[in-house]
Amino acid sequence: MDAKAAVDNPLTGGHLLAAISTSIVGILREHYGRGPMKAKTYVLDDIIVVVMRGSGFTPLEQTIMNSGEPDRVIAMREDFQRVMATRYRETIEELTGRKVLAFLSQAHVEPDITMEIFFVDGPLEGFGAVEITEAE
Repeated sequence: MDAKAAVDNPLTGGHLLAAISTSIVGILREHYGRGPMKAKTYVLDDIIVVVMRGSGFTPLEQTIMNSGEPDRVIAMREDFQRVMATRYRETIEELTGRKVLAFLSQAHVEPDITMEIFFVDGPLEGFGAVEITEAE
């Protein structure tokens, strides 16, 4: 779905969440050689969070883990996420019709969890939040 199609006929609710999860997992499988066992997407107002669990480790990563250097595996995964940032942003923009303002990624080894967090330029319909601001 291109950005114009997303604006003309936007995905909403569970369909949007499923499309985001499926797309991010697909990118991982295509470029990393494997994907997570579970992926779940949360949307809260203008924030999209994709949580992936159980990606498993490549033989290279497992070798590094076995050598007692799990921090190197985290660093490699974070480097990979930085390389893929443009692709992730474009995918979120196409699916939501919103511009991604910021992208954050966090990898954790035990348990095996990766989070991709996107801040977009406005709230997504059907997903809300309460904002509290300090009175002047």
